[in-house]
Amino acid sequence: QVQLVESGGGLVQPGGSLRLSCLASVRNFNIATMAWYRQAPGKQRELVASVTREYTPTYADSVNGRFTISRDNGENTVYLQMNNLKPEDTAVYYCNLRFGVQNYWGRGTQVTVSS
Repeated sequence: QVQLVESGGGLVQPGGSLRLSCLASVRNFNIATMAWYRQAPGKQRELVASVTREYTPTYADSVNGRFTISRDNGENTVYLQMNNLKPEDTAVYYCNLRFGVQNYWGRGTQVTVSS
């Protein structure tokens, strides 16, 4: 059974930073595509960033240049470093693991950017 556990969310002032972590309890983590999504109140869940098994990252335009996704295959963990946070980044952030057509989700961690 695949389990994804996010951590690192919290309350931060505009311009601040947070680092999210997602620990995956899964075999063959190294071949999965990992991603972070977010969902703000009243909005659809959106892709924030993803990283392939070849370590190729992609970013949503809204976070490009501010967020960095990385993975540590030895620790079965994916990270999201978030810098220069803005109020519009406020959302629940979800970790996603994909093996082909199989998708798995974490329970999410709240990020609130407010002064």
